Amino acid sequence: MSFMSDLLEQPAALSTVYRYTIFNGLVYFATGVLLVAWPGAVQILFQEAAFAGHEEGLLRVIGVTTAVIGWLYIFGGRTGARQFVAASVIDRLIFVPAVLVPLALSGVFPNLLLAFTALDAALAIGALVLRTRAPV
Repeated sequence: MSFMSDLLEQPAALSTVYRYTIFNGLVYFATGVLLVAWPGAVQILFQEAAFAGHEEGLLRVIGVTTAVIGWLYIFGGRTGARQFVAASVIDRLIFVPAVLVPLALSGVFPNLLLAFTALDAALAIGALVLRTRAPV
């Protein structure tokens, strides 16, 4: 198979938990694209302080990172791999809060980072609930 056909291959019928993971990926991807295209969105949507230095560039880096994570969630969900969903729950409930909450408490984009942490944890709990309720 060619590279593009591998990428565009239609997955088998996916259960709810994998479709949910794909949806999560679309949310992350769209959020990342928004931050790359319009870093000032954090000032309007999250009432963050005006930029004092090079924060616009930093938000674009965060946006690219978030978009890449979203891209990986989209394709991770399309694989139907059980371990992908389980691993995504762990990283979103442990690693993300462990890094973002202290940053937010130190004053680095507090509204954005706390909102993202809460959203990420809520989506992880949703994946965990779906994984335990629905056949995988």
